[in-house]
Amino acid sequence: MESNCVQFLGNKTILITGAPGFLAKVLVEKILRLQPNVKKMYLLLRAPDEKSAMQRLRSEVIEIDLFKVLRNDLGEENLNALVREKIVPVPGDISIDNLGLKDTDLIQLLWSEIDIIINIAATTNFDERYDIGLGINTFGALNVLNFAKKCVKGQLLLHVSTAYVSGEQSGLLQEKPFDMGETLNGNRTLDINIERELMKQKLKELQDCSEEEISQTMKDFGMARAKLHGWPNTYVFTKAMGEMLMGKYRENLPIVIIRPTMITSTIAEPFPGWIEGLKTLDSVIVAYGKGRLKCFLADSNSVFDLIPADMVVNAMVAAATAHWGDTGIQAIYHVGSSCKNPVTFGQLHDITARYFAKRPLVGRNGSPIIVTKGIILPTMAQFSLYMTLRYKLPLQILRLINIVYPWSHGDNYNDLSRKIKLAMRLVELYQPYLLFKGIFDDLNTERLRMKRKENIKELDGSFEFDPKSIDWDNYITNTHIPGLITYVLKQ
Repeated sequence: MESNCVQFLGNKTILITGAPGFLAKVLVEKILRLQPNVKKMYLLLRAPDEKSAMQRLRSEVIEIDLFKVLRNDLGEENLNALVREKIVPVPGDISIDNLGLKDTDLIQLLWSEIDIIINIAATTNFDERYDIGLGINTFGALNVLNFAKKCVKGQLLLHVSTAYVSGEQSGLLQEKPFDMGETLNGNRTLDINIERELMKQKLKELQDCSEEEISQTMKDFGMARAKLHGWPNTYVFTKAMGEMLMGKYRENLPIVIIRPTMITSTIAEPFPGWIEGLKTLDSVIVAYGKGRLKCFLADSNSVFDLIPADMVVNAMVAAATAHWGDTGIQAIYHVGSSCKNPVTFGQLHDITARYFAKRPLVGRNGSPIIVTKGIILPTMAQFSLYMTLRYKLPLQILRLINIVYPWSHGDNYNDLSRKIKLAMRLVELYQPYLLFKGIFDDLNTERLRMKRKENIKELDGSFEFDPKSIDWDNYITNTHIPGLITYVLKQ
């Protein structure tokens, strides 16, 4: 017996942006596996032409390990046939009007056929260049909305944002939309068009500079504009502005905004532990496992809000099912764990320490890497003092030696100096999340879960997104870290 969610996906034509990305791939695999009767999925991805788009689809989506369950179930030939029938890779770019599509016949076809638009495309670099962040996360979201409004059969736009558009607020953070021009510090009114003009003006001032200078200046400019209005970095600032534009210009198009927290490896589907790239927590885990993390900035009592990727996808499909054709709605869902099943940084640190004590990584010389538990410092002031005493003072001594004997330790000094600067910059970028004091209210998401549980057909676990079902010790120890080692470190 098919669940409501599976039935909903049947015979639908779906446009998905950000297709080569981590979350989009999990979504595409899920739809193909559970509802092969989906009518068509158009996957928008960056490529110069259709041939290149198809190559990206093959090499970055269909041929990766994520699809091995489908490959085993169907066989290589049948999977390829299913992909040819159901998936159309489309070269495009959401930062451009009409999503960068050049083929007018294709544009007309999409406008006439698309039922659902799912926007996952984003740049997630915390300190992204301001021009790129605005282009993709802010005005890219508006471009997707404008395209969706021209789809005559379009009954839903689902937009993936981030829970951290809340900035560094503490307490219980509600699932509510932004007002246009709202700031987090209340100091001034935010005008998004002025932000775009300031960005263009800054680029014009830099036209005679090197590409490296332009890139760094635009990164610094984005961080400065974000902090001026109360956000900690360019990523969450530009995502918040994207939400504002969608809310203001949506008209009667039903819009669902999914705000996930820190997305981690799959917990169940298509198999446990699949992950791609190092996410926020993973950089810390890997650095610790490699013996490079002697000291770290974090509050042991702070809740680290994690949620497996397949649960996010399940919530996305459940929300789309619930709001399909719900004219004029703007629904917002926090998809995370801090409200219903919180895990603290201290707990995660203990679990990780136990894991690598029993199953150490292997170094380049073939020997196991022995790790110590390390020091956790709860404030930036304490961390800076530790870094000064532990690294910066010895570095200054090395610098003096380098001046007196320039042939002696020059490479050591430059290398160590570069590493310390990089470490401090990373800590400054991650600080808002390592010392985060907010809890994401998920009342709307809980109602969605309850609605799902009322339907007996939904109880097979195919669309589970209740964080209370997660045993954090078991998940981190037996699923997440092994997944990191297998699919990211490839050991």
